[in-house]
Amino acid sequence: MDANETDGGNGNVETKKIEESTESVDENGVKYIIYEENHVEINENAEELDLNHQRIDKIENFENMVNLRSLCLRWNHIKKIENIQMLVSLNELDLYDNQITKIENLSSLVNLKVLDLSFNRIKEIEGLEQLINLEKLYLSSNRITQIKNVNHLLNLQMLELGDNKIKTIENIECLTGLKELYFGKNKIDKIQNLDTLVNLKILSLQNNNLTKIENLNKLIKLDELYLSENGITVIENLKDNINLGTLDLSMNKISKIENIIHLQNLTEFWINDNQINDWNSIQILEDLKKLETIYLEHNPLSKDSAYRRKIKLIIPWITQIDATLAR
Repeated sequence: MDANETDGGNGNVETKKIEESTESVDENGVKYIIYEENHVEINENAEELDLNHQRIDKIENFENMVNLRSLCLRWNHIKKIENIQMLVSLNELDLYDNQITKIENLSSLVNLKVLDLSFNRIKEIEGLEQLINLEKLYLSSNRITQIKNVNHLLNLQMLELGDNKIKTIENIECLTGLKELYFGKNKIDKIQNLDTLVNLKILSLQNNNLTKIENLNKLIKLDELYLSENGITVIENLKDNINLGTLDLSMNKISKIENIIHLQNLTEFWINDNQINDWNSIQILEDLKKLETIYLEHNPLSKDSAYRRKIKLIIPWITQIDATLAR
């Protein structure tokens, strides 16, 4: 990029040689805030601002950006949430992949709808008391051990807590508006405390310590269920989840396909990397007329030289077998 060219990804940021001052004014009277170390100028009237990969280690110089609605500071070296209390119009705050250890100084951001603190060093969910308009909360890849201090976020539609150290699903019973819930890569050993989340459409519990499918009977709107990489041995307790379109049970200890004939809306079924060895078990899939994709590889029966042809004979309308299209 030429020294005076505007960054095509963000019209509010211009890279150029910076003088020592921290503020400048152009010929139209528009003020610019200057990040001296990183040689970027920021339009003070901007509504959206991306400062990704800028090696920023401290949040500062945003005091006068009262029109800002979206602030993205991904992939920096920020250690503390600070100096943004005045950004009361902010709808989105993205601090993905920094070095933050504590959720703090957000109480004035009452209009915040999206908060992303994924890939940081946070150990505790806190500091969200005033964020009652929050709709999406991303806290994946932190060091969180317990779900707490979110039950008041009644407008929350999406909660991402994957890749933490959580052992128990708890303290979310009031989040009845939730549509998406992600708990992948934790230490959860039981599906529980979800009965009130009747609007849930996506539930991910991949890579946990589950051994049983249970307590999903109230989630009748569930469309996608991800339970791969657990210790589940039996397909069961899905009789009320008739709206399921995607069911992922790959990488478990299942030896038989059963109890899914009623899932007439199922279009994707992932059962690869299990212990299925009986073709009679596959035969029941002929009743699933909407099934388009099936993953069965890395089961004992997939070693059959006629593996793909047999599946096609049982489910002639199937469009994809494992990673390749069915022909």
